[in-house]
Amino acid sequence: MSHQTVIVLDFGGQYNQLIARRVRECGVYCEVKPYTTPLEQLKAMEPIGFIFTGGPNSVYDEKAPHVDPAIFELGVPVLGICYGCQLMAHTLGGQVTAAQEDTAREYGKTETYYDTTCKLFKGLPQQGISWMSHGDYMAKVPEGFALTAHTDACPNVAIADEKRGFYGVQYHPEVNHTQHGVDMIRNFLYEVCGATGDWTMGDYKNTAIRDIREKVGDGKVLLALSGGVDSSVAAALLAEAVGKQLTCVFVDHGLMRKNEGDEVEAAFARWDINFVRVDAEARFLLKLAGEAEPERKRKIIGEEFIRVFEEEAKKIGRVDYLVQGTIYPDVIESGAGDAAVIKSHHNVGGLPDYVDFKEIIEPLRLLFKDEVRQLGRELGLPKYLVMRQPFPGPGLAIRVIGDLTKEKLDTLRDADAIYREEIAAAGEDKNINQYFAVLTNTRSVGVMGDGRTYDYTLALRAVTTSDFMTADWARIPYDVLDRISTRIVNEVKGINRIVYDITSKPPATIEWE
Repeated sequence: MSHQTVIVLDFGGQYNQLIARRVRECGVYCEVKPYTTPLEQLKAMEPIGFIFTGGPNSVYDEKAPHVDPAIFELGVPVLGICYGCQLMAHTLGGQVTAAQEDTAREYGKTETYYDTTCKLFKGLPQQGISWMSHGDYMAKVPEGFALTAHTDACPNVAIADEKRGFYGVQYHPEVNHTQHGVDMIRNFLYEVCGATGDWTMGDYKNTAIRDIREKVGDGKVLLALSGGVDSSVAAALLAEAVGKQLTCVFVDHGLMRKNEGDEVEAAFARWDINFVRVDAEARFLLKLAGEAEPERKRKIIGEEFIRVFEEEAKKIGRVDYLVQGTIYPDVIESGAGDAAVIKSHHNVGGLPDYVDFKEIIEPLRLLFKDEVRQLGRELGLPKYLVMRQPFPGPGLAIRVIGDLTKEKLDTLRDADAIYREEIAAAGEDKNINQYFAVLTNTRSVGVMGDGRTYDYTLALRAVTTSDFMTADWARIPYDVLDRISTRIVNEVKGINRIVYDITSKPPATIEWE
C-alpha cells in the first residue's frame, strides 16, 4: 500500500526530526531528505507537499545551502520554516539581510499576531506565543506574497502566496513552545496539500508483514535481540511474518544493566521462536580494552556484533538475512550526505564494510520511537516490553566515560540499579521518560568516616520528552535525589560524589556519549 508522502527537506536544522514527527502525528507519512537530493529523485516520490527546515546558515552567504529553483515549478505546496522561509523568499526574488537592532532579530518566546483568513492559520486564535530563532530579516518579500503574521518587532513573521501554495514562517511551529504550532502544520497538510490521513500503524504492520514474507520466501532469518523496545518489536514482527524461519540471537556482551541478561532471557522463554543466548562479555571487553573515544567504542561494538552473528549463523546452518532494530532517528542522526553526524549508531554507521549475509532487513527503519511502541501494541506485545525505556545498542559502554573495565561496569550497574529502584519507589517513573546513571572519568577527593577518598563522580540523568528528539531535564524532588545519593555513596564502592545533569536536548543529547 502506498501512502501520501510529504518530504521534509533538511537544511541542517536542529529540529528536522521533530518536524517529521509532527507530520506523522497528523496521520501523514513523511521522510527527511538532505537538501542535496536531486530534484528528479524527489519528484519520483510523488510528494503532496514539501517542508523546508531551519538551518544555521544565512541564505545570502556564498556557501549557504540552496535548492533547485525548479522545485517551485512542480505545482507542489511548500512550507518554509525559519531558514526555509528565508530561502524561499531569497530564491523567488525577495531580499534577505542581516537583522539590524531596530528590525527583526528575534529569539525565544514571542507574542505573535496571525491573519486567520490565511489557510495556515485557519480556525486558530489571532494571537499567541511562537518560538523564534532567527538573526536574519526579509527586507523584501517576493512578488505575489502577502504578510500573514507579525510581531511587535517584525512585520513579516509569516508570508504566503496562497495561489501557488507557498507558505513561510520565521518561527518554529514544530516545537512545543509555539502555541497551536502543530495545528498550523496540520492546516498545511490538510487545507493546503489535501492530505487524507492515510498513515496508520495498522496499515504499516500489515504492509511490513507482507513485504517481509515476499522478501524472505523460504529463507532463514537471524535477528539481533537486545530485549529493548526496538529489537523486541522487530522480533514480534518477524515472528508473525516468518515464524520458525526466525532465530533470535541475544548477545550478552557484558554491557547490560544489572540482571538484565537474565530478565531478557526469561521474557522471551515463552515465545515460539528459536532463542540463542551468547555469552560474549570477555571478547567484547578485550576488543574495547583501552579505548576511550565514544565513536570508536560504537564502531568496535557494531563490528563485533556482526562477527558474533556470523559465527552463530554458521552454527545454525544456512542463514540468508540479518534483521536489525534500526529506527528512523538512528538513520538521521548517523548523517547522510552533508547532514551532520550527531553520533554513529552501532547498527547504522558502525556496520563493518563486509557483512556475511545476503541482506540486512531493517523493518523499523522508517519509524520514530513512539511509532515503534504503537506497532508493538498492534502486534500484541506486553506493556512492560513496549513501554520499556530506551537503552542504547552499545549499552553501558557509552555510559562509562573513558576506557572500560569490568570493575567500572559493575560499579555503574550497582549505582544505576539503586537509582532506578528509588525512582520507581517514589512513583517518579510515571513522570520521567528516561533515567540512568553515567560513570564519569572524573575522580575527586572525599571524606568517608575519618579517611580521605579519591573516587569517581557519578552523574544522574533524567528527562521528560514526548518524542526523544527534544527533551527537558526532569525536576526530581530533592528528597528523592537525597535518598539516591546517600544510598549510592554508602552502598557502591568507588563512588564518592553524585551530580545531577540539568541540561535539556538540545543543546545536549540524552545520552552523554
